[in-house]
Amino acid sequence: MDLPAACGSIAPVFLCTHADILVYLLPSLALAFLFWMLSSAHPGFFVLTAAGTLCHELAHFGVGLLTNAEPVGLNLVPRRKGKVWELGSVTFANLRWYNAAPAALAPLLVLLLPLLVAAWRTRPGWHFEPFDLLLAVFLAPQYLSFWPSPVDWKLAVRSWPWLVLGALALAAWVWRAQLPGLLPAF
Repeated sequence: MDLPAACGSIAPVFLCTHADILVYLLPSLALAFLFWMLSSAHPGFFVLTAAGTLCHELAHFGVGLLTNAEPVGLNLVPRRKGKVWELGSVTFANLRWYNAAPAALAPLLVLLLPLLVAAWRTRPGWHFEPFDLLLAVFLAPQYLSFWPSPVDWKLAVRSWPWLVLGALALAAWVWRAQLPGLLPAF
């Protein structure tokens, strides 16, 4: 059995056909783990995560602009709040039920950045170069910053109608094979 067939027997075909992207992202994932260990050891190492914080907050800001949440403040200066460091924040003037979830959960889009860079660098048949090490250093913080904060999740709950629509869409996708039999014929 050849390697692609062997891979297809234990993993989804998508992963087997895009294994080069996953291999390309391994150094940046390892660096992300190292950055996480260092930044949790001392607050001064927040510099290692600054690129990720910038992308996280810009995602909030950009999606807030697109969804009419009216971002009025962007702060990228780290400050201590009790025992926790706040690395950045965005404030909105028009956060409503229809735009709270997109604006609050926008950092999830940050995960697309490493995937797009990896797809770009591996597309023509790739060779790891010194430039790729520099890219790995800039991609590593994105893994540490793509997850919305607890405050972001609380704000996203304001968009409960989207949660209902999302649950219905998920249920329709899961039971898509049974849906034609459930609907009356016209």
